[in-house]
Amino acid sequence: MAEKFERHRQPWKQDEVQKLHTLAKKGMGLKAIAKALTRTEESVKERAKEDGLNIAKLR
Repeated sequence: MAEKFERHRQPWKQDEVQKLHTLAKKGMGLKAIAKALTRTEESVKERAKEDGLNIAKLR
């Protein structure tokens, strides 16, 4: 059932970081952002925390 991510432990690219910031500011949920970036929710959560972003938990 869990999706397989081929990009395990890959560094974040600048365009991905910008997209994360944009989606977070629009109020998108963690799950939706992770899917849009093809990253795990944990990875998105960690990066958002590093950048000081707040992400909605569920949506």
